[in-house]
Amino acid sequence: MSTPGPTRTAQVSAARRRTVIDALRRGAVPESGLDLLATGLDRFETALDAELDAVASGGSVFKAVRGEYGSGKTFFTRWLGERAKRRNFAVAEIQVSENETPLHRLETVYRRLTERLTTSSFPPSALRPVVDAWFYALEEDALAAGATEDELPEEVEKLLAARLAEVSRHAPSFATALRGYRSALAAGDEATAAAVLAWLGGQPHVAAAARRSAGVRGDLDHFGALGFLQGLLTVLRDSGHTGLFVVLDEVETLQRVRSDARDKALNALRQLIDEVHSGRFPGLYLVITGTPAFYDGQQGVQRLAPLAQRLATDFTTEPRFDNPRAVQIRLPGFGQESLAGLGVTIRDLYADAAEAPERVWTVVDDAYVADLARAVGGALGGKVGVAPRLFLKKLVGDVLDRVDQFDDFDPRQHYRLTVARSELTDVERNLAASVSAGPATADDVDLEL
Repeated sequence: MSTPGPTRTAQVSAARRRTVIDALRRGAVPESGLDLLATGLDRFETALDAELDAVASGGSVFKAVRGEYGSGKTFFTRWLGERAKRRNFAVAEIQVSENETPLHRLETVYRRLTERLTTSSFPPSALRPVVDAWFYALEEDALAAGATEDELPEEVEKLLAARLAEVSRHAPSFATALRGYRSALAAGDEATAAAVLAWLGGQPHVAAAARRSAGVRGDLDHFGALGFLQGLLTVLRDSGHTGLFVVLDEVETLQRVRSDARDKALNALRQLIDEVHSGRFPGLYLVITGTPAFYDGQQGVQRLAPLAQRLATDFTTEPRFDNPRAVQIRLPGFGQESLAGLGVTIRDLYADAAEAPERVWTVVDDAYVADLARAVGGALGGKVGVAPRLFLKKLVGDVLDRVDQFDDFDPRQHYRLTVARSELTDVERNLAASVSAGPATADDVDLEL
């Protein structure tokens, strides 16, 4: 643990610090600045950076992340996404769910991808800036090749056809829609251009008139989605991006859907993995996250033997010997010491911009941070691994804010940890209930039949 006083966090910009602290105060994972909070992830850095570099060079990678609830899977993928953005990747994080984003409907997954697409310069959805940058790059290439202003439209069309030749073999409507989008812009028809771009992003129910003007029909389907993803990767690369980093988060929700939908989703996942490994998607880094029960249980990956074979990884050794280059990596979660260490890091980050930094360091010293970490873990049945979210929320909102604002506030005298059911997630609520209820019996377990 650190000792009270200024640390490397003093070099952090005010905007990054505010983003991180505000998110923790709400009990959420920050959207950026995660390198400030990374604890115990250095063991993955070398292997993952090498994979990102390989993707930037035209390769493709599939990675499966496993960890219990609260072990930091969302934090890990956002941390890795930040590293990808620093390499000029575009990034998209997709929450898999039965109703909103069913995995067996890849057209819906593609639509969520374009909705959540972000770059270092543009927030979601960055689809339009990316497409506009691509056409600008085509025009620059045509002019550099000697095209005159009068020849420019024709030369751009030739470049478009050449760059998307491989994509058009599987999804010819992708290039057709891009031509329709450019034609609508040239004609000054913004409404049609926006509608055509929405169709290109996989949105359903686009006006028939806009589709007719672009020369496309119907809505994107399951099989067309893979071709459109291939096209999007081409557009990203030619517009200056080194790749696309995509996260399919909470894939374990597949265990709770109907058996027929679950089987289709598992097969779609197997298909995605095979396509990535076949080299169809150069520039794609695809990550899924799930619990050990999803990877090892009969209602998850093990239900489809070919998928289980592709994800098979040896976890029989000690976690410190895990291979970060393997297709599946394990997040060990937090222990008491690492949780307290994270709390000290947040305390230092907060103090560097506090109104009374010395008092924050003195009153909320390392010993108190460790005591609070133990108390929060105890409130969740001793399950320290799922405590980080609640612990950091309490540390920032209940303790640090008060110490900074009230000169006479001493958390050892004036604060007693309380945990309301309304502020807990379902998993945290179950663990908190187990503290007072004692050991569960078989009759206490709810089964979904």
